[in-house]
Amino acid sequence: MSAAPLPPASVAVAIFAHQEERRIGLCLASLPLDRADTIFHVLVNGTTDATVERAKAAAGGRANIIVHDIVQGGKSRTWNHFVHHLLTGTEAAVIFMDGDAEIMSGSFDALVAHLAAHPHANAVAGMPMNGRMAQAYREGLRAEGGLFGDLYALSGRFVATIRRRGLRLPDDLIGDDGLVAAWAHTDLKDDSHWVHDRVRHCDDAGFLAEMVGLARPSTWTMQYKRLINYSVRFYQNRIVSDIMTREGPDGLPARLSSLYADWLPRWRPRPGLTGWFDRKALQRMRRAI
Repeated sequence: MSAAPLPPASVAVAIFAHQEERRIGLCLASLPLDRADTIFHVLVNGTTDATVERAKAAAGGRANIIVHDIVQGGKSRTWNHFVHHLLTGTEAAVIFMDGDAEIMSGSFDALVAHLAAHPHANAVAGMPMNGRMAQAYREGLRAEGGLFGDLYALSGRFVATIRRRGLRLPDDLIGDDGLVAAWAHTDLKDDSHWVHDRVRHCDDAGFLAEMVGLARPSTWTMQYKRLINYSVRFYQNRIVSDIMTREGPDGLPARLSSLYADWLPRWRPRPGLTGWFDRKALQRMRRAI
């Protein structure tokens, strides 16, 4: 991490990267790294490959790009670290994205402008632009007010409130986007305060995700692990929804695994192929107790 003074910035960007040596260069090449008002934080976490070195090479010595080498992995843990320890609290907007995504030209300008044009909004979603399900995903984001972790932005005002209240995602949460969307919809209260329009979508902001294909065996293992994580997230969301309904963000534990012993006896794998990944997920969750 550079110790040089940072230029003044009204926008901060968090780029989450875990074992992304293949994609981090493409990711950074897609970004508007010459934005004078923006600081880019490449949050390399729990990585054993060459992500750090390749990120630094892609940064090209620019003062507004900081590559953080964080020993502990976990996106939610890293999200907490970024929000509470790396931001100034004075940003007008904060953009969150994944280090394996490529961002469409003009997306950052569109996200920042969308937040400025809708001051009541806490969050705005970027849109998936490739893959056979992309259209369905875009329609879902519009209808449900969701966020994809690949690309979304939060208002600086909303992030400052999170920091002031000391709110953190559970460190072992799989997927920041669902809970952050719930925080944004409820304005950091319980679910009875849900307002759909506090999370908006921006059709002028989009990302390209790496596609899984039979012709690329390197993506098979990634997808297998991803499907187990999706199952863990399915069960974790039941805990999170219960807490958000009754107590709101203040009731969330530091780690969801502290509540697994109470919940695991109630859960069974779902039918069909999903059940295979559910069983793997439940085994992992038992080991975490």
